Parts: sequence; C-alpha cells; structure tokens
Amino acid sequence: MAAMPMLILVRHGRSTANTAGVLAGWTPGVALDERGAAQAAALPGRLAGLPLAAAVTSPLQRCRETLAPLLAARPDLPLHPEDRIGECHYGDWSGRKLAELADEPLMNIVQQHPSAAAFPGGESMRAMHTRAVEAVRDWNARIEREHGADAVYLMCSHGDVIKAIVADALGLHLDLFQRISVEPCSVTAIRYTPTRPFVVRLGDTGDFAGLAPREETTGDRGGDAAVGGDAGAP
Repeated sequence: MAAMPMLILVRHGRSTANTAGVLAGWTPGVALDERGAAQAAALPGRLAGLPLAAAVTSPLQRCRETLAPLLAARPDLPLHPEDRIGECHYGDWSGRKLAELADEPLMNIVQQHPSAAAFPGGESMRAMHTRAVEAVRDWNARIEREHGADAVYLMCSHGDVIKAIVADALGLHLDLFQRISVEPCSVTAIRYTPTRPFVVRLGDTGDFAGLAPREETTGDRGGDAAVGGDAGAP
C-alpha cells in the first residue's frame, strides 16, 4: 500500500450551542463550554504519539479554541485556516432551536435525502460535501509535497463536515452520511492511498460513556441524526 498523508479529523469540543440545543452554523461568538474546554485540554495528550506536520482549522471560534491547547503544547506546529472545512451555512436556520426545526418539512429531507437538501438563505448539503472533500484532496497534495508521503496532519472541523468527508472515504452516497456519528472532540483518522482511502479510526473519544443509554432530549426524534452534530456524552 503506497504511502500518502494520514489525515486526523478532530471535531471541535462541546460548545455552548451544543448544550443549548441550538444550530450554530456560522453564528459568531459560539465558544466551547466547560466540558468542551476540558476536552480541548486533553487533546495534546491524546495526540502525543503523532508527529503532526501541520494543523488546518475551520475559522470558527469553537474550532480555534479546541486547538489552542495543542498549539500551546506544540508551538512549532503550523496552523492554517481553511474556510472550506467551516460549518455548513445553515442560512435562516442558524441560531434556531433544534427542537423547533424538528417540525420543519425540510428536516425530513435533511434526514432521508440530504443530497437534495438546501437550507433557506444558506447552502445545500451537497455543496458543503463538495467543498469539504475538495479541501481534503488539496491539502493531501500540499502536505505530501511539503512534508513527504508518510506525513500526518490534522484538520479541526464540524460534525456534518466530518461526516461528509468520512462518507466520501467510505464510498458512501451523501444520502447515507447521516448514519455516521462523530461526538465533540472525537478523533477520526483516514489514511489516503493512490487507489482508495482507509478509515482507520472513526469518532474515537477514548471514552465509552457516550455508549450508555441516554434520556431523550428535547427535539430528539428517535432515529434521526443530530443536524450539526450532537452534544456527546453528558
């Protein structure tokens, strides 16, 4: 299997929007909550064994806060902002409670046929998927060119964006990406090769509490996926 860069995808830590049940999107001022800050503080230790060549981040505050402890621990690690791995532009849905959005007719499309879903005043999920995958391919080429074929690099992004990238790596149609789950500050690893990607870690938090039964939360509709990503374990 020919060597190509290994991508480490990190979802931002739990945010104030996650715990409030709000679809944040690109709303400014969405920060990590207390648990999210603790998750971010633990990230340098979790990644200590990885020789990271670079970090690429969504420009949004919650991603930058997630990477702050890692950058403090590795002051020589280059950081590159990348708009294409920013959150989906949810348009008029941004800032609204997920419990309210659950009754919107569009939500069924988002859940069952996301490749046909376009948010009012925002972008389509198909457009989000395309830009995120293109960003990964471009960064794979750049990292290989600048750091070698066996380099490891990190991207800090958002739930739906990471799920879209994973779906592409698995060869899944976008309409199936809601079957994938990535909790806050989870680590997903994809090894790219000239012939195919290999997903070698998926949504790894190192904590099994998220597998325990949970009480139903407001707006939870059983088998539906959490748009924007859920809040993770209590």
